[in-house]
Amino acid sequence: QVQLVESGGGLVQPGGSLRLSCAASGLSFSFYDMNWYRQAPGKARELVAGITRDGNTDYANSVKGRFTISRDNAKNTMYLQMNSLKPEDTAVYYCFAIRATMGYWGQGTQVTVSS
Repeated sequence: QVQLVESGGGLVQPGGSLRLSCAASGLSFSFYDMNWYRQAPGKARELVAGITRDGNTDYANSVKGRFTISRDNAKNTMYLQMNSLKPEDTAVYYCFAIRATMGYWGQGTQVTVSS
């Protein structure tokens, strides 16, 4: 059974930092491209950042220069380092694993940026 478990969310002040983790089990992690999505209240889910199985990365324009995606295949874990957080970054953050036509979602972790 495939499981993706996000952690590391919470409440942070504007300008602060958080590191999200996505721990994967039940799949061959190193063969999957991995992504972080987020969904704010009343908005569609959007792609935040992605990292291929080869380690190539891409970011949404709104987070470039502030967020860093990484993965540790030995630990079956993906990370999202979020710096200089803004109130508009408030959302539920989800990890998504994809390989060919197979895709899996985590349950999400809440990130709230507020003073």
